[in-house]
Amino acid sequence: MDKILEKLKQELPGVEGNVVLKNYTTYKIGGPAKYFFVVKTTEDLIKAIKAVKQFKLPYFILGGGSNLLISDKGFKGIVIKIDILGVELAGTKLIVGAGEKLAKLSYCAADVGLSGLEWSTGIPGAAIGGSIYGHAQGFGTKISSVVESVWALDSHNLKLKNYTNKECQFSLKNSIFKKNKKLIIVSAVLNFKKDDPEEIKKKIKEFLDYRRLHHPIKFPSPGSTFVNPEKKITNKKLLEKYPELKDFNEKGIIPAGYLIAKCGLTGKKIGNAQISEKHSNFISNVGGAKAKDVLALIKLAKEKVKKNFGILLELEVQLVGM
Repeated sequence: MDKILEKLKQELPGVEGNVVLKNYTTYKIGGPAKYFFVVKTTEDLIKAIKAVKQFKLPYFILGGGSNLLISDKGFKGIVIKIDILGVELAGTKLIVGAGEKLAKLSYCAADVGLSGLEWSTGIPGAAIGGSIYGHAQGFGTKISSVVESVWALDSHNLKLKNYTNKECQFSLKNSIFKKNKKLIIVSAVLNFKKDDPEEIKKKIKEFLDYRRLHHPIKFPSPGSTFVNPEKKITNKKLLEKYPELKDFNEKGIIPAGYLIAKCGLTGKKIGNAQISEKHSNFISNVGGAKAKDVLALIKLAKEKVKKNFGILLELEVQLVGM
C-alpha cells in the first residue's frame, strides 16, 4: 500500500499512481510516473502545488507531450498534466487556456479571419503553454509574434502574475518560463492580424502539405531534436567543401538537419530509434524504441557535428527523469 498515494487522493481527487507516460507523449516513449494528476483549472494547479510541498515531492509539468523524451524508468515524483482549456474571442485577440492545442487554435483563428498561427498547424501534440515555454517556431515565424501576454502561477508563493510579451524574455527556443521553472503557464492572450479566412486556410494547407512531404509524420517523434544554430561558419575549408554554408551564413542560421546529414547520419538506426531519412533533425520511434536508443543517437549526432563543423548542437527536446 502506497501511503503517500492514499494521502494524495484526499488532497487531489483523481490523482493516479503508476501511470505509463509514453501514452501522453508524441514520442510514445517513457516509463511510469509514480503519481499523475490532470489539472483542469488554476485552482486545481494551486492544490497540486500545495500537495507537492506538503509531501515534498519532485514534480514535472506536462503539456501536450511534444518536445519531450522521458526516461524508460519514468518519473519518481508527480507529473502534473496541464489540461486547462478555453478559447475566448475578443476582437483580434484569443484568450486561451494553456492546454489548448496549437492546431485547434490556428483553425479557430482562421474561421474568424485572424492570421498568425498558420505555420503551427501540424506540429505534433503542441499545446500553447509548452509552445510559449519553449518559444516554438516554424517557417521563419515564432510564437512570440502573436503573444500579447501570459498568465503564470509562481509555484513558490502561489500567486498569479501577468507577463507582457517583453517580460516573457523570448529568445531562441527560450523564454522566462523555461529559465525559471517555478513559473507555470496557465493562460495566454494572443493578438492576430485580420485577413481573409479563405486565404488563411489556404496558407494552413500549404504548410500542412509541406510537412507531409518533408517531415517524417509516419512515425512518432517529438518534433525537431536540436535547435538550428544561429551561427556563421568562417572556416575556409568548410566553406569550400560545403558551398551551401555561404547561404546559411547570410541568413544567420544553419539547419541542424543539414549538419547531421552532411555527417552521414541520415537513416542511422540504433535499436528502434532512427535519424529520419526524410529530415535529419528528426529522430523517429520506428517501433518500440527506448529512450536509451534515442539518447545514443543524440550523443552520436552531437559528437559528429562537433568534430566535422566545430558546432555543439543544442538539444531542443527536453529530457525528463534522466
